[in-house]
Amino acid sequence: MADFVQLLIIGLLAGGIYAAVGVGFSLVWGVLNIVNLAHGALVIIGAYLTWQIFTASGLDPFLTLPIDAVVLFVFGYAAQRWVINRVIRAPLLFTFLLTFGLNLIAVNVLLLIFKSDFRSVTASYSGAGLELGGIVIPYIRLAALGIALLLAGLLATLLAKTRMGLAIQAVGADRDAAQLIGVDLRHAYAVTYGLGAACAGVAGGLIAMIQAITPTAGEPYTLQAFVVVILGGLGRVSATVVGGLAFGLVEAFGQSIPGSGSVFANAIAFGVMVLVLVVRPKGLMGRLQ
Repeated sequence: MADFVQLLIIGLLAGGIYAAVGVGFSLVWGVLNIVNLAHGALVIIGAYLTWQIFTASGLDPFLTLPIDAVVLFVFGYAAQRWVINRVIRAPLLFTFLLTFGLNLIAVNVLLLIFKSDFRSVTASYSGAGLELGGIVIPYIRLAALGIALLLAGLLATLLAKTRMGLAIQAVGADRDAAQLIGVDLRHAYAVTYGLGAACAGVAGGLIAMIQAITPTAGEPYTLQAFVVVILGGLGRVSATVVGGLAFGLVEAFGQSIPGSGSVFANAIAFGVMVLVLVVRPKGLMGRLQ
């Protein structure tokens, strides 16, 4: 029973990271209809920002997360407003190629600046955890889960309670009708992509505290964000959180199978994704019509 509870905790804590990675990806996909292949690069930019600030100033890595969000929001806003917006109404393949190109540029710039060495953020409390009857709960991962849920809650509140959030939802529902009622589409697009990038930056800062990073480490997170959105269902922040937690649980229990490794666990997770697509094409929490 203790082993089962430990695996459950590990899965939920890992799922918090996946949820943080997935919420920005889901927002951009749901509103702009862009499967953002540069998302993983944005995550790693956030991770390097946290590492750089922590290394240069000694600032607690959790306090760097708002800085990550602001810097990535500005970067994402500019990228959408003056680059991606030029092909926003083009066929999906064009946005695929453009975001893939942005991903390559970002990764290679990071390689030029930081080289391919592994970097890690090691705070004084790294490796510490709460022990309860043989069950260990790492402090950083527990805090990361809380921050991921807070991030999702803030994003959901912004979308539901603010004028810009309502405008973004209107654009996602019908961009032409939104434009007719006075929504500035270019600004709404840019804010949406900026918010997605800001969420990716926060996720990257959390990841930097948990594992070593390199400029190319972001690619798996793009794929994982895609799976998380498919599992939970596109269109709601809460669905993405559920998808992230589900992905973390499946991965944790997959890795517990004797003789299995991370690759096998990922295969199980993707198998579950295919099963969900067959049974519930709109995801676990997607709205069925």
